[in-house]
Amino acid sequence: MTATPPSASAPPDHFSRVAAGYAGGRPGYPEALFDWLAARCEQHELAVDVGAGTGQAALPLARRFRRVIATDLSAEQLANATAAPNIDWRVAVAEDTGAGAQSADLVTVAQALHWFDLGKFWPEVRRILKPGGLVAVWTYGVLEVGDPQVDGCVQSFYWNRVHPYWPAGREHVENGYAKLSFPFAQEAVPPFAMECRWTLDQFLAYVRTWSAVARMAEATGHDPVAGLQRELAALWGEFAARHTVRWPLGLRAGRP
Repeated sequence: MTATPPSASAPPDHFSRVAAGYAGGRPGYPEALFDWLAARCEQHELAVDVGAGTGQAALPLARRFRRVIATDLSAEQLANATAAPNIDWRVAVAEDTGAGAQSADLVTVAQALHWFDLGKFWPEVRRILKPGGLVAVWTYGVLEVGDPQVDGCVQSFYWNRVHPYWPAGREHVENGYAKLSFPFAQEAVPPFAMECRWTLDQFLAYVRTWSAVARMAEATGHDPVAGLQRELAALWGEFAARHTVRWPLGLRAGRP
């Protein structure tokens, strides 16, 4: 992994504090999404995944592209990623990927665009994309469990308890990036959603990766998920019961 430190003017790092649980606690994106992205690219030499975290998008891309450059501000996040021989993990700010000019067939940003300085990031995307290359960004907001009582409990926890602790920009996740600038010729995109069949323990592990949960715990000195666990224990069913947890994706794709 390339360990070049970010610049002194780098934006705040909201995720190092939850990096250890991020790789195991976060859901995976649907394989159909990466099949669609690869099919939209004429060549498959290089994909650049910006804000890569622990590799939720970089690893599937590495199965479809010869090389992947995966950058993230958090060295701790990248340290918890799964190694792959064709992924170049780089600690870097989004606006300075270090990729060569006109080198990338595809640039992706998964669940991270709202943290970037878009006035600087979009020129970087234009710099590194090959002529005719594709840029795709996506996000997912509040999950759906499908059980009215469980959903009610989770929605109350999200909106009434931890919501004030989200960093600025969370509204862009909640509206599917619909109001962020995207200065590219947009392409029609099919609907995609993430789905997991999770036990209560797996679900709570995911909730603990929320940056708002970590910030609330630091601010209050108490674990906010403990109360949610007590409430859901009475609603979830047997200890090993699994519920289908679903996150619709907000996807935008286009070309310069």
